Amino acid sequence: MKTFALIGAAGFIAPRHLKAIKDTGNQLVAAFDKFDSVGILDSYFPEAHYFTEFERFDRHIDKLRREYRGVDYVSICSPNYLHDSHIRFGLRSGANVICEKPLVLNPWNIDSLSQIEEESGKNVYNILQLRLHPSIIELKKRIDSDISGKIYDIDLTYITSRGNWYNSSWKGDISKSGGIATNIGVHFFDMLTWIFGKPKNNIVHLHQDKKAAGYLELEKARVRWFLSTQYETLPDEVKLTNKRTFRSMVMEGEQIEFSDGFTDLHTETYEKILLGKGFGLKDAYPSIDIVYQIRNTVISQATKDETHPFINRDLKKVFV
Repeated sequence: MKTFALIGAAGFIAPRHLKAIKDTGNQLVAAFDKFDSVGILDSYFPEAHYFTEFERFDRHIDKLRREYRGVDYVSICSPNYLHDSHIRFGLRSGANVICEKPLVLNPWNIDSLSQIEEESGKNVYNILQLRLHPSIIELKKRIDSDISGKIYDIDLTYITSRGNWYNSSWKGDISKSGGIATNIGVHFFDMLTWIFGKPKNNIVHLHQDKKAAGYLELEKARVRWFLSTQYETLPDEVKLTNKRTFRSMVMEGEQIEFSDGFTDLHTETYEKILLGKGFGLKDAYPSIDIVYQIRNTVISQATKDETHPFINRDLKKVFV
């Protein structure tokens, strides 16, 4: 049985980590979040020590390290801009680290973490669960087996409606979340580079608080992408079903279905990490570099072939 500490216990994604720790037969011994809405702990690890002050959490983890053997893993579900600091804390505490996406906000943060990782002798793992999705694995096999040199045309669309609270929280602050492409899109860009290769060209057509769009050229694909947290951008047929989320990846006219099971892969990710087969710093680098460029690239005029279809829809009031 491995011991875990969790940073960000009150966050939206924390229950998936709690479930993964429990499902893999391990124990959460300490948790931290400055917000005390953490009753979810009762469903998984009611005996875990809980702290609302990081200094006390730090002292407790250090005490465990000195008096016992410390914790084996620190799982991080904190806001994006704190990931880098919390990963460093985990490594300095003598633990391996499991961090939610995005791993960090800037690619050079990964370079620094790799040095600390080497010094500590511990490992940093990122949650990149789309790489474990059966449909995505099957697609990668198809592309890898194609030796024709074909460049695939892809339209990627992800709309996940959020209420007014979203932009009032840290998620609406680009300095803390990295913006929409980083906060809700990074795992899609990871999936695309994993399957279709390294980026060759990264063009941004739209980048606002609630939506972004652009064109990404990879070694084996031309990708038109669109991301949004705005309900109005949902297709009418989705609104009629009272759903608030729409995921679509169309490759050469073929719909690649990966909606089912999209949120249920954390336990499998933990299983692989515990076997030493998790996704590390090098795996995270390409997608972090892509979203950093999106965040810092000058908006370009879209050409017809590079423009995502949703930009051309009759949604002028949305794109004002």
